[in-house]
Amino acid sequence: MTGIRVAVVGAGYLGRFHAQKFASIAAADLVGICDIRAEAGEVLARACDTVYYADYRDLAGKVDAVTIAASTSAHYELAKFFLENGIHVLVEKPMTNTSEQGRELTILADAHDLKLQVGHVERFNSALLSARDRLGAVQFIECHRLAPFKSRGADVNVVLDLMIHDLDVIISMVAGAPSLVSAVGISVLTSSVDIANARIEFDTGAIANVTASRVSTSTQRKFRVFQKHQYLSIDFGAGEVRLVTHTGTTGDEQPTLKEESWNLDKGDALAAEIASFVSSIVNNKPCEVSGRDGVAALELAEEITADIERRKF
Repeated sequence: MTGIRVAVVGAGYLGRFHAQKFASIAAADLVGICDIRAEAGEVLARACDTVYYADYRDLAGKVDAVTIAASTSAHYELAKFFLENGIHVLVEKPMTNTSEQGRELTILADAHDLKLQVGHVERFNSALLSARDRLGAVQFIECHRLAPFKSRGADVNVVLDLMIHDLDVIISMVAGAPSLVSAVGISVLTSSVDIANARIEFDTGAIANVTASRVSTSTQRKFRVFQKHQYLSIDFGAGEVRLVTHTGTTGDEQPTLKEESWNLDKGDALAAEIASFVSSIVNNKPCEVSGRDGVAALELAEEITADIERRKF
């Protein structure tokens, strides 16, 4: 073995991709797959030429790091166990059911000098990365994240399932803290909220208008950012970025606009996320998306959910 010993806990849709990415990284050795469903776990373990574990507790002493890609309700118990046993953790979003649980995990990771990274994969999207150096004092954000219904995300409401991706990106873009939240949402296909809209005001004066839906017939992941003299559009799905800059006015007072656009190879954001996690361990540097980042997104998601519940009739 030449790299850090890693295992993937959860052999479902996301766990399969995590396992494949770890298996392709030279700095990591995929030593196990864990899932309470023996058939799913054994199939993935065979595909990745590694060992199947039925009980996550059997991984203690055998791994240096894990990805937790189990159901959200299991994240807290699993992450707490691994952190208490000196094991670095990459946990899929949302990191836990509640921000209180997330804060506890963050404190635990700090106490044991361990890495705790949260799987907000959009942070590694090539379109977003290419646009970041064009951003200054962001004043207004509008984003839409629409997707067909998938049962694998239905254990939580759409705010925690889909919108939380954008909440994390917004918090990372906007200076200041959220100061006022107004939100609405309804149930359509499940007993929890399936489509939601939130208006978030920050103490710097910036505003974000965010819509998420899992009752769409098509997929859309678009971000629009407005700042002084500029408009920036990011299509997370297509990898397209468009920048419009106000450069002056004509003689008849019409604004003159300079338009730039570029289309990037979408790349592999999940591979970049996992490579970043491994690098943070190997080089002992902070995680790109820390536990505190995960908690901040959860806190905002909770405020949005609370306002939705308050407005229900």
